[in-house]
Amino acid sequence: MAERSTAAVDVADTSGEEPLTAQAGKATDDGAEAEKVSGGEADAAGNGEKPAAGPDAQPPELHSGHKLARRYRLEECVTRLDGFSSWRAVDEKLRRAVGVHILPADHPRARPVLSAARSSALLGDPRFVQVLDAVEENDLVYVVHEWLPDATELSTVFAGGPLEPHDAYQLVSQVSQAMAAAHREGLAHLRITPGSVLRTESGQYRIRGLAVMAALRGISCEHPQRTDTEAIGALLYAALTQRWPYENDAYGLTGLPKGVGLIAPDQVRAGVHRGLSELAMRALVNDGATASRQEQPCTTPEELAKAVAAMPRIRPPETSFTTPPPYQRTGFQQGSYGQPPSRNGRPGRPVQPVPAPPPPLHSRTGKALKWSVSALLIAALGLGSWQLADTLLKGEKQSDSPGSSQPGGGEKPAAKPLQIEKATEFSPLSTPFADAQAPNAVDGDAGTAWVTGRFKGMANFGNLPSRADGSGIIVDLGSEKKVSGVKVSMYRPGQTAEVLAADPSASAPTSLDAFSQRLTKANKVDGELTASLDKPVRTRYVLIHITELPSDGTPDWFRGGISEIKVTGS
Repeated sequence: MAERSTAAVDVADTSGEEPLTAQAGKATDDGAEAEKVSGGEADAAGNGEKPAAGPDAQPPELHSGHKLARRYRLEECVTRLDGFSSWRAVDEKLRRAVGVHILPADHPRARPVLSAARSSALLGDPRFVQVLDAVEENDLVYVVHEWLPDATELSTVFAGGPLEPHDAYQLVSQVSQAMAAAHREGLAHLRITPGSVLRTESGQYRIRGLAVMAALRGISCEHPQRTDTEAIGALLYAALTQRWPYENDAYGLTGLPKGVGLIAPDQVRAGVHRGLSELAMRALVNDGATASRQEQPCTTPEELAKAVAAMPRIRPPETSFTTPPPYQRTGFQQGSYGQPPSRNGRPGRPVQPVPAPPPPLHSRTGKALKWSVSALLIAALGLGSWQLADTLLKGEKQSDSPGSSQPGGGEKPAAKPLQIEKATEFSPLSTPFADAQAPNAVDGDAGTAWVTGRFKGMANFGNLPSRADGSGIIVDLGSEKKVSGVKVSMYRPGQTAEVLAADPSASAPTSLDAFSQRLTKANKVDGELTASLDKPVRTRYVLIHITELPSDGTPDWFRGGISEIKVTGS
């Protein structure tokens, strides 16, 4: 049951509605007609939708232990309804748990689901629950996806109370950036709810059912970007207030009072972060009204992601340490242990105090030992003083010599962290993978990262001419500085990378030729790339240059990235 509640990546999940398993015995028929979703009414009510069903679709004869493609062994049915079923399964080839959605090939939603699953798989963004396979075989269409046993639905997270401001900030930041990347590839979700967003144990948010959930339900929309943006705003609203921003209750959350309209989160609950409250109002459909400053509404995930990035960063709360209770002596330490019992109601005889032992080293042997130790200490102090004086004399001679140029023996001054003004993606021959994610590599948070695209067959970016110069991150120090060290935490081990610096005279370099100063050689990096220079170099721009990518865990697929960059200098 623990696995089902945390990892059931089920595109047919109805979240705030009556569970599909409870509806399995009811006759439902919405044919092949597409359900229309528009603007603010996509998930406003959280009910009234009909799950995908076909008039003639019959449930396939499947059972636990059945194998698909001689590889995927079905273990437990999570959802079954009118021809559609969702299973927890085992990939016997790679020995891992997976999820499988199965429809009959003649199901009215089968073709759209197959097409949507294949399009979602091509995106390859790790912020989405990955589609691993999409196949039509033996009169069945099945979609294989990741199974996340350590993830928790937001509906369960919200049940525990409102999120801290830092957690809510991470939620809207990660989800808006992920959906902005999906829309750039022409993919929409249209069903972003607390049941379709998962939080892993590491604090990362994963979105499930991209394109597939809408295809399964036959949902279409004239303004998909606006619909997804409003849905993200509803998630942020619920994270701040533990209330659903519409009149109807949904996803285990209480709706707003009827007839009062949409209220800003900081008016619903005390202590809500003002900036996040205004951001939620800008994302929700409310005729452009915001909490106070009348900012322009965010109509696309890209606009919402930029608005989040423009906010002052919200730091995680400080770890609080409780003061330990005062020390209390036990009865034994207080002298009450071992007293004889009373007789005839009278107190017993008090225990005689134990005489204190004599001070140590007062015997003849102790005195001799004490004098011996004292003599040894005096000899050691004398020898140490002589060696110290000899060292100081030698240092004075060296400082007086003509070849001495630095005081104190020529020690280098200690390096200090350099301020990084901004970070941009290095992609000289093609469009960037995710330039909006580049600041994640210098935000001081190892849990966020800039991630490359996903390539098949070749570790060197698919051996594409448009990626011949590799990729990476360019950090801008704001002005020319003396750089003596660079420390880089890689997103995944096994990447081949190097550290380069631009000429001091370079201005906003974008080509590989502009970075003529090599700080490290190109080597395969296990997890951390470090450059420590004996002689600092002068530069404003430092490039972390990636030339080869490691496997992403899927056979014949490669992907890399950078989690954190730190630059030191004098």
